[in-house]
Amino acid sequence: MNPDALLKLKMLKSSMRCFIFGLLGFIPVLGLPFALAALWLSGRVRRLEKQFWNPAEPYRIAGAVCAGISLILWSIPVIIILGSVFWQLWVSV
Repeated sequence: MNPDALLKLKMLKSSMRCFIFGLLGFIPVLGLPFALAALWLSGRVRRLEKQFWNPAEPYRIAGAVCAGISLILWSIPVIIILGSVFWQLWVSV
C-alpha cells in the first residue's frame, strides 16, 4: 500500500480519536488524562496537516477546544483540593 495513504489514514484516525478524547475530557476529574491525550494527539496530527489535507480537521479542532476547556475546568478543583491538603499538612506541623 502507498505510504502516503497510510499516513493519511493514520491522520484521519488520530483526528477522530482526538475528538473522542476531547469529549471524554469533560468527565469530572477522571477526564484530565483524556484531555491531555487529546491535546497531544492534536499536535501530532497538526504536524501531518502541513504535508497532507485533513478532511477531519474540524473534528481535530473541536477535540482540542473541548480538551482545553475541560483541562481548565477540571484542573481548578484539583489545584484547590491539593492546595488545601498541603496547607493543612503545613499548618499542622
